[in-house]
Amino acid sequence: MRWGTYFAVLASVLSVGLALGVSMPLVSLRLEGWGYGGFAIGVMAAMPALGVLLGASLASRLAGWVGVPAAMRLCLWGGALSIGLVALLPSYPLWLALRLLIGMSLTVVFILGESWINQLVVEQWRGRLVALYGSSYALSQLAGPLVLGVLGSDDDFGFWAATGLLLLAPVLLLGRGGAPSTDACSVTFSDLFGFCRRLPVIAWAVALFAAFEAMILTLLPVYCLQQGFTTEIALFMVSTVVVGDAVLQLPIGALADRISRQALFTGCAVALLVSSLAIPMLLQTPLIWPLWVVFGASAGGLFTLSLILIGERYRDDALVRANAHVAQLWGIGCLLGPLLAGAGSQWVSGHALLWLMAAGAAGLVLLTRRPGAFEPAAA
Repeated sequence: MRWGTYFAVLASVLSVGLALGVSMPLVSLRLEGWGYGGFAIGVMAAMPALGVLLGASLASRLAGWVGVPAAMRLCLWGGALSIGLVALLPSYPLWLALRLLIGMSLTVVFILGESWINQLVVEQWRGRLVALYGSSYALSQLAGPLVLGVLGSDDDFGFWAATGLLLLAPVLLLGRGGAPSTDACSVTFSDLFGFCRRLPVIAWAVALFAAFEAMILTLLPVYCLQQGFTTEIALFMVSTVVVGDAVLQLPIGALADRISRQALFTGCAVALLVSSLAIPMLLQTPLIWPLWVVFGASAGGLFTLSLILIGERYRDDALVRANAHVAQLWGIGCLLGPLLAGAGSQWVSGHALLWLMAAGAAGLVLLTRRPGAFEPAAA
């Protein structure tokens, strides 16, 4: 196994997580300070999701033209340019377009990076090494709000820090091999429907985690502010959720190499359901802190286990296509989650974010109880 390449790809994806962890909460806090409501902030949070859908259809074609490493480098630089322009052009309509470009470019990085890692790892280490990828990404997002707290949200230092990271990350991929080979062709929504029919549990879990991630980074800081917490405490609560995601992915991955991955998957879905329902009741108590950890760990576990199960089944072009479908589902979840939670928090209830996560987790639990839920159905 190419350990140097594994850690280089890991580090490049980590830089993306850190850049997003700094810039996404800063955008939401800036908009909230400008007087925009929950729905407008939700629309802004959903724009990268549209970019995800576009980027997912282009990733395989771009990688087929120039190769996986070169495609990742180009898209990392494209993300740096987009975030830099966000700092230079403080306008809501322009930010919508730039967030779309950010979603497109960084989606290609995720698709190809996840495919590269799953291609490299050996089966007996798949759970732990894929979990290390998930944990590292979550830690980078954890560091994002913490860095933002140090830099402050009153100026543009956070945007420039994110831009610098994405400018430097492509250097790590120079001279690396072992990437999957892929054909230069687009991935369509018709292909996505076939993937969802074959693996509906994985498809639901990916979309649910995408909604979770988008809402946690963009709407959870605003939710905490509305519940009476200071900006510093709100950012610390976001970081605590990501701590749960990051810290517990490694033991989840280790368990996935030793016990039934299906049973572990179901346990994460149940834990996400219970924690989502409990947070509003315990928000003003000390118990909220360990509950934030469980909330993040259970959601992150679903995504890590989904990647592990995909890695068991696919190689090369099929693996890139499967991860493109993951990105399409991610885009759908990122699009619908903030829109529904933003509208619900403004017009229905301040706790709409958590109710939405509980409903999604309940649906996933029901899917896992179907006979043969984890066996690929015929296309």
